[in-house]
Amino acid sequence: MPGRTIDDAEGAAALQAVVGGATDRASVATAVRWTLQRLAEDVPGNSVEVRVPPFAAVQAVPGPRHTRGTPPNVIETDATTWIALATGALRWDDASVATKVSASGSRADLASFLPVRTTV
Repeated sequence: MPGRTIDDAEGAAALQAVVGGATDRASVATAVRWTLQRLAEDVPGNSVEVRVPPFAAVQAVPGPRHTRGTPPNVIETDATTWIALATGALRWDDASVATKVSASGSRADLASFLPVRTTV
């Protein structure tokens, strides 16, 4: 994940605050970035780009590397949905059916990688 690596204690605290109801931009941004960071660490690869605008995007999932233009496998969602997916409060299939995520490409399915590892 480009940029600053978020310390696990800082990320876990922000995630706990957001799950507890915090809506301030700093907490939400840190929680989103940290859970995306954890996904990229635990499922390294470059075949799927996961985007949670305006906060962050990471590449993850083993497979063919993408280097130019729009990646062939893209997942995009909002911060609230991402936090719910990352913590297991929302299942991937339920989010997909409810069109809370936009997923394009043959590898754009995170069901087997969620929830992300959020314990420190």
